[in-house]
Amino acid sequence: MTSTAETPGSDAFLASLAGFVHEVESAGLQVAAAQVRELRVLAAAGRLAETQSGTSPGRVREHDMILRSIAAELGGVMRVADRTVQRRISEARVIVEDFPGALAAWESGAITRGHVMVIVETGSVVPPELRAEFETAAIARCERDTPNRVRAELEILAQRMHPRSFTERHAEAAAGRCVRVLPGRDGMSDLVATLPTAIVEGVHVRLTQMARAIIDTRAERADAASGDRPAGAVDGAGADAEIDDHDRHEAITTDTRSTDQVRADVFADLLLAGTPALDDTRDTTAGPLGAIRARVQVVVPALALAGADEPCDLVGRSPIDPTTARLLAGSTPTWERLVTDPVTGTVLALDSYRVPSAMRRYLQARDQHCRFPGCRTAAIRCEVDHTHDHALGGATETTNLAHLCQRHHSMKQFSAWRVRQLSGGVLEWTSPLGRTYREDAPTPAVAFAPAAPPRGTDTGTAPF
Repeated sequence: MTSTAETPGSDAFLASLAGFVHEVESAGLQVAAAQVRELRVLAAAGRLAETQSGTSPGRVREHDMILRSIAAELGGVMRVADRTVQRRISEARVIVEDFPGALAAWESGAITRGHVMVIVETGSVVPPELRAEFETAAIARCERDTPNRVRAELEILAQRMHPRSFTERHAEAAAGRCVRVLPGRDGMSDLVATLPTAIVEGVHVRLTQMARAIIDTRAERADAASGDRPAGAVDGAGADAEIDDHDRHEAITTDTRSTDQVRADVFADLLLAGTPALDDTRDTTAGPLGAIRARVQVVVPALALAGADEPCDLVGRSPIDPTTARLLAGSTPTWERLVTDPVTGTVLALDSYRVPSAMRRYLQARDQHCRFPGCRTAAIRCEVDHTHDHALGGATETTNLAHLCQRHHSMKQFSAWRVRQLSGGVLEWTSPLGRTYREDAPTPAVAFAPAAPPRGTDTGTAPF
């Protein structure tokens, strides 16, 4: 029998949940203060080693020995290896000395440690003289969203501020593409392929689609395999066929692999045999898995299509170089044109050479990803949801539709989380405790910025 305190939605349940939320929030502030304090101490320890050894090139070894000694001393108290402490000292100095604004924002509670790490990782390519400008813009963006959501936008911002073109740097990075093996434990190893982001995304999407096709059709394939089994063997060839069919039927009916496991097995099958096991495409060219093709969503500025060095956004992942984006745009049979405001990046218009549903295309362009706070699942892998349920009279119009991934679509339907849609595609989510979370329609990461007037240009208002 369920007690009142255990009943979801009861006053006792909500009071307990409110207490947990308060404690987590309070603990988070205390943890942040302690982490910032530790960072400052580690950075100071690194500076101590530098001042003790001087800065002359001939004293590099002396500096390294002093730093090792300090790291070993701190490691004894922290109960971690001195190599780990030395690495953390180096990381602390980068944050404290190169990104003081982000550290202060973290300390005040405006952003989290995850935001700081994203700012540091994406801003590391920005020249030192431009880093403060990047940091200011990055902090303002981080205050409104989660770390995983802001990463792509900050990467594009950093790429634009870099003195060398993205295309040039991508070409150098692509020259280092490779496949390598990392030995693991218990007879396992990691096969790591370093490839352009668009290719990796396409590979992963196709593997996922094929894995889901195998899992979703297990029952049908088991029935088909059972029906195709011969009643008896007539000769040796028939016996072999019966054994093969029996093995195939046994493999299908006992298949309990997870999506990750199937994805890994399909990956190995494709590389070693050219076709996945347990699939009708083994003997045909147009079977269910063989017909699957990957689909990726890329936002490409018009200037990038025209040849400019504008970073492009692979939605749900990270920026890609404009050359790759132009190749994708040139070879794809369908693509959408997205027109945005040159200053705010707000979607103004959308059209396509393909006409499945203009409304769906518009929503895909507006939302970009799942609209639950913090989720960044790309819109092309989400479901279009009626904010106000259609069964309850909700209209099928853009002001009542938004993309939700399967996980958060289910939460909206079967939990106490509630949502309403405001003007401009803004979603206002209300938690079971009554807390509200505003979810703005994302600004396209590749929105144009107005060009600064040439030096010496008179910026006064001319008469009309």
